[in-house]
Amino acid sequence: MALDGIVIANIVKELKEKLVGGRILKVQQPEKDELLLTIKNYDQYRLFISADASLPLMYLSSSKKEAPITAPNFCMLLRKYIGTARITNVYQPDLERVIVIDLEHLDEMGDVCQKKLIVEIMGKHSNIIFCGEEDGGLKIIDSIKHVSSAMSSVREVLPGREYFIPRQVDKVNPLTATEEDFITRIGGYPGEAGKAIYMSYTGFSPLMANEIVHRAGFDGGVNAQSLNQDLLLHLYKRFSEIVEDIKEGNFSPCICFEVNNLDASAQSEDLAEKGTPVEFAALKLSLYDNKENMKLLSYDSISQVLEDYYAKKNVITNIRQKSADLRKVVGNALERTVKKLELQRKQLQDTEKRDKYKLYGELLTTYGYGLESGQKECTLNNYYTGDDIRVPLDPDLSPLDNAKKYYEKYSKLKRTFEAVSVQVKTSEEELEHLESINVALNIADCSDDLDIIKKELIECGYITGHFGKTANKNGKNINKNAGSREKSKPLHYVTEDGFHLYVGKNNYQNDELTFKVANGGDWWFHAKKNAGSHVIVKTDGRELPDRVYEQAASLAAYYSKSSQNAKTDVDYLQRKDVKKPNGAKPGYVIYYTNYSMTVAPGINGLTQII
Repeated sequence: MALDGIVIANIVKELKEKLVGGRILKVQQPEKDELLLTIKNYDQYRLFISADASLPLMYLSSSKKEAPITAPNFCMLLRKYIGTARITNVYQPDLERVIVIDLEHLDEMGDVCQKKLIVEIMGKHSNIIFCGEEDGGLKIIDSIKHVSSAMSSVREVLPGREYFIPRQVDKVNPLTATEEDFITRIGGYPGEAGKAIYMSYTGFSPLMANEIVHRAGFDGGVNAQSLNQDLLLHLYKRFSEIVEDIKEGNFSPCICFEVNNLDASAQSEDLAEKGTPVEFAALKLSLYDNKENMKLLSYDSISQVLEDYYAKKNVITNIRQKSADLRKVVGNALERTVKKLELQRKQLQDTEKRDKYKLYGELLTTYGYGLESGQKECTLNNYYTGDDIRVPLDPDLSPLDNAKKYYEKYSKLKRTFEAVSVQVKTSEEELEHLESINVALNIADCSDDLDIIKKELIECGYITGHFGKTANKNGKNINKNAGSREKSKPLHYVTEDGFHLYVGKNNYQNDELTFKVANGGDWWFHAKKNAGSHVIVKTDGRELPDRVYEQAASLAAYYSKSSQNAKTDVDYLQRKDVKKPNGAKPGYVIYYTNYSMTVAPGINGLTQII
């Protein structure tokens, strides 16, 4: 989700309220494309600005960042001119993705001078440009990125050049849009109504354009040209409501979280901690109202929205990137094991003729004395069934030598069957183990989870030696504590009537829960013949209500390989009947007496304890 002009308008409102009149105390450049300004205005604020092509941002930050010992040239220039400057205004031209900070400082002679720090948040074209007024226009003094004519045919960004905002062709300022202009533009667009809005007006992202269409009650894919005059007027009213909110500064910053792993009653702190951020906006997103597994969390500050959203996204990205190597190891091992198991099962299938060869040998030994040599086959009575069967013969061998040959074939296939049966069982256990690690990778939500999985892969011989580290290049743009190490611990849920349920996030936790946390009278749940988490229900000596059995079974199905299935079979029994064989791999258990139920995977009526 990129910052659109509406989010920029919300940022400008916040900066105006908190920074105008304040004085710059410190200018830092922590990274090549970043600035961090410390501003004193009653309270002290840190203004974080990033022109990074992959993640341009600007917000009031709650965290510090280490700056290099030797400041870059652009930073030194800013310190020279505006190291103690006063902020006189912050504004946004025409809902563009541009923020202009007006600065007032004293020159060497003690005269008051005006400067502008212009932040352009435009994807790969993002920049931070320092300008001065000259001959009624703006001249670029310097910028954090230099853009020559060889790099851009639209505009050079170099010291001494005139500054101007590159306007978007065929887009107009929505703050001055009229009803007639809207109906003409949108009604004549040959495509979806949402796209018609964001292609016609500056500042609107696809998300906010689709929000307008949703508020109008139209289907998301409705064609703009199919709307009659009345429907276009209705759409314009929803559009003008949003424009009016922008003009009045009536913003409602929010983040939409995906809450698959949380109960619908989850509190705000649970959402921010465990939910997966999907979108953010400066206005309420009714688009996600009543949408399954989605929940909107409102904020007081757009800066807090940006900091939380990108910090959380950064953690998720780091986990995915760090787990990528582990997933590759597990994926390759799974592929090898599946192929090996297929070959072994084919070998096993080829041994199915062994009993037939044994029977041929027995019958030839019994009846062979009455047979003539040189025959290609003979018909003999099977004294086990009373039926006659045809027995192929080698005409170059005597009947008794044929019998001996069949016994040899039988013995060889029997030995193969016994050896390959052991191999198949070992491969099946290995496949089950690898699938359980794959499930653990899907559940992992912190670095410590991945370290535990890596440890298991090393101990089981899947990886050896130094294991590559993956860095997130965007991590530098976010609160440096965002991806800090967390201690891995089992997932913990509680039912309405106070029963505590624990879910192992990896095989070591599964063993710990089953054989250390649970006592003999607690109940144990696991997806039937499927890789997945061990789920423990602590009874504390109480009888479990039926719904708790169902909730625990649904939880076991949800944290298993079959989590995407509509229905899954789950085994459950008291913990005292679960055993771990000597020398078994982590997470592997056996049991012989159990109950089973079929449930839909999910987290039903449970509250997660963070």
